[in-house]
Amino acid sequence: MHETRKTPAQVYLRATVALAMDGYRVLLGLLAVAGHGLSCNAFLLTVPPLARPALCLRLSAPPGPSAQTGAHIFSANCAACHAGGHNAIVANHTLEKTAIEKYLMGGFNEKAVAYQISNGKNAMLVFAERLSKAEIGLVAAYVIKSAADDWDKSITL
Repeated sequence: MHETRKTPAQVYLRATVALAMDGYRVLLGLLAVAGHGLSCNAFLLTVPPLARPALCLRLSAPPGPSAQTGAHIFSANCAACHAGGHNAIVANHTLEKTAIEKYLMGGFNEKAVAYQISNGKNAMLVFAERLSKAEIGLVAAYVIKSAADDWDKSITL
């Protein structure tokens, strides 16, 4: 039997629908996690990688600078790849203190982390066009504090 070739638009639509369904399943799982007081970081690692960005956008803080913290901005923009201090793209380049000291140009400090967030490098995206300097500073401070605290796994959203 002859199979019909799908157009790029059909392939994209099918992928979008699948991603939306994954996001819905993940949201249901998160509600269950929240109801039981379990770690959200641990749950995010079980989420299919393509569904993480959609999920994290839904978990972001309400708009407005006073409502946003480094953790909220991190959850909305970084957790898709770096949930719980991990790295979904380059496994050994985590946000753990020892990895930051070893791999980040400039070492373990907010200025070096902010530079990396702003400018990206290799597989990491450039966020200077998406986030303000103040937001980048909040995320950098959050990353340094979380890494110093060994990414406390008891933190929940």
